[in-house]
Amino acid sequence: MSERYPGGLIRKTPPTVTGPATSGPLAGEGGSASGVWTLADVLTYEKVDGWPKPVLPRELYAWGVNTNGQLGQNDVIYRSSPVQVGELTNWYQVSAGQQSSVAVKTDGTLWAWGRNNTGQLGDGTTINRSSPVQIGALTNWSQVAAGGAHNASVKADGTMWTWGFNSSGQLGDGTAINKSSPVQIGALTNWSQVSAGSAHTASVKTDGTLWAWGYNGYGQLGQGNIIRRSSPVQVGVLTNWAQVAAGTSHTASVKTDGTMWSWGFNNFGQLGDGTVIMRSSPVQVGALTNWMQVSAGSNHTASIKTDGTLWTWGRSSFGQLGDGTTVNRSSPVQVGALTNWSQVSAGGDSTVSVKTDGTLWAWGNNSSGRLGDGTAISKSSPVQIGALTNWSQVSNSDTSTLAITKG
Repeated sequence: MSERYPGGLIRKTPPTVTGPATSGPLAGEGGSASGVWTLADVLTYEKVDGWPKPVLPRELYAWGVNTNGQLGQNDVIYRSSPVQVGELTNWYQVSAGQQSSVAVKTDGTLWAWGRNNTGQLGDGTTINRSSPVQIGALTNWSQVAAGGAHNASVKADGTMWTWGFNSSGQLGDGTAINKSSPVQIGALTNWSQVSAGSAHTASVKTDGTLWAWGYNGYGQLGQGNIIRRSSPVQVGVLTNWAQVAAGTSHTASVKTDGTMWSWGFNNFGQLGDGTVIMRSSPVQVGALTNWMQVSAGSNHTASIKTDGTLWTWGRSSFGQLGDGTTVNRSSPVQVGALTNWSQVSAGGDSTVSVKTDGTLWAWGNNSSGRLGDGTAISKSSPVQIGALTNWSQVSNSDTSTLAITKG
């Protein structure tokens, strides 16, 4: 009895049970019990999914280019297959930047490694790190996004923080001065999701409004102009934005009504509106209302619909669209016919995606082994990476890929 239910005591007094977390890094896991219960109580809690659940191990893997230690292996050796980052199993969310990496652990701590010439690691220095280093001592970091040479993060309290390169105001603190430690952006506590591009940043607030700041030479801020901003500016007046993705020079976003919108650089059709015309204000991608998650790469975009299908558009010089060709597309094209895709990440000129069965797939440019299939041969259709079936989150950059396994 005690092996299954911690404490091992049974008595008539009902237990005090804190069920699994409903949000944050441990959503669906964790919780606690008093160690005293009746068997009937236990079965009741299990039936309603309220019984404490074990915290599943989360391992972090990396592969691809490693010139600046962005793979976290304490060296600068390239890897063409996934290698584990350290031996810890409490990684929650990770983001791969241009030549650096940043991650949050389940305990809410923030970590970074790789290139640090502009302070993008946030450790108060400009020294490169080839192994993860903790950023400060706080334990309330929630979501992180790595850009070209800057990073952004939202804390559990809803505050926004940025650090690194700031020549175009991409940090949003009203200056153009680099920061080697996280700085808070304003005093608001209603930020919910952030994405960092090459030199701009975009974020959605809890009220559904969309904001952007930084470089705007191609209209990627969505302001109807090409004026850069060093502080957050609202994109339109709507309050139904759900998720945003900042690419190198374009931005894409999904609304709560399931529509897809994009703006910015469009020379390769990465906006998906059927043209190659630059847009400085959001334009709708088709008329469908079942878009769920979007990721913006250097010059291509990838998105998953609510039916589990995967779609891509934009540049395909290395087959990064995954449709078996190297033909650019200015409108979304479906990747295969499967309906079990769950999460996708568009990088420089490659794409990586996780399926609902926990398998990991990649395609596009494979120089230096950035796809992770043990070769250096580019692929224009998805290829499975290894045989594991417990991949949960992936982040793809210009040169490397990071992914977390769960359970």
